[in-house]
Amino acid sequence: MDHDTRILVFDTSAAHCAAALLCGDDIVALRVEKMARGQGERIMGLLEEVLAGAGLGWRDLSALGVGTGPGNFTGIRISVSAARGLALGLAVPAIGVTTLEALAHGTPRPVEVALPAPRDRVYRQHFAVAGPQAVRLESGAAGAPDWPATLAAMARIAARRLARGGAIARPAPCYARPADAAPPRDPGPVILP
Repeated sequence: MDHDTRILVFDTSAAHCAAALLCGDDIVALRVEKMARGQGERIMGLLEEVLAGAGLGWRDLSALGVGTGPGNFTGIRISVSAARGLALGLAVPAIGVTTLEALAHGTPRPVEVALPAPRDRVYRQHFAVAGPQAVRLESGAAGAPDWPATLAAMARIAARRLARGGAIARPAPCYARPADAAPPRDPGPVILP
């Protein structure tokens, strides 16, 4: 990897607000704050603190990495929306990485990883040599991830995708099931200026 590459990665897909800064090959800053609520209010301040702690500013970044889930629906939307907005404003790519990809990072293939889900269930994904299969939501149990290690893996995956070059798709939420809320049947009035 280019030693001038600087990627700020963050995640709010679980009961935390987390961020890491990868400079070259090294994680130079990493923070995980446990919180059940308030990630939307905290994320920007946390990102600024991580950058300032490394003596960097927003314009020093090469790219953003963002955890896309699966996990808490609202939490995923918070970080994916923040990443898309920041990427647009900073004119840098935003690279989505699932938590399951990060859990599988660096392990020999084939491997199957699991992540705790609500209601005594797990998110499970099989990674074969040829690539990953679809995420499944199943009954079962799984231990909570080591979030600092998972965040560092997200940063390294994002750096690898950035180094490959080419077009990078906008980050999109990884939902293992559809949202509980149904779209409105009545779209409401159109308001003209």
